[in-house]
Amino acid sequence: MAETAPALRLSNEGAMKILNAAMAKADEMGVPQCISVVDAGGHLLAFSRMDGAFVLSIDSSLMKAMTAASYGEPTGHIAEGVDLKLAIATQGKRVNLPGGLPIVVDGHLVGGIGVGSGAGHEDLEVANAGLAALAGTKRFDG
Repeated sequence: MAETAPALRLSNEGAMKILNAAMAKADEMGVPQCISVVDAGGHLLAFSRMDGAFVLSIDSSLMKAMTAASYGEPTGHIAEGVDLKLAIATQGKRVNLPGGLPIVVDGHLVGGIGVGSGAGHEDLEVANAGLAALAGTKRFDG
């Protein structure tokens, strides 16, 4: 068994490409958003709070991105009741709000995007637009 494995890493350039595409979609929709892009370890690479986005969505967008990167799954699909227990157990770091998507490129988890300040379906639409900007990125349905 190999002791190491090659891995892809999301660069700052890639994170900015995702962020800019997501901001363009939010602007097109007329829904100002807070948008966070993190690496596979959940560390912030790029962020924007668009004019008019809710201040408290700064935190929720980051938690959505971190959750998606950590679990490799979209946020918003945990069973009711379990979601609250996980949020308590992780001191609010595991969120179940829609709008967090993992960034998976050619089968490699390289990060996450979290969008907050709109309705859940709007957040998800903006996050998906961000993913579409990066070649080879897996897409997720609502």
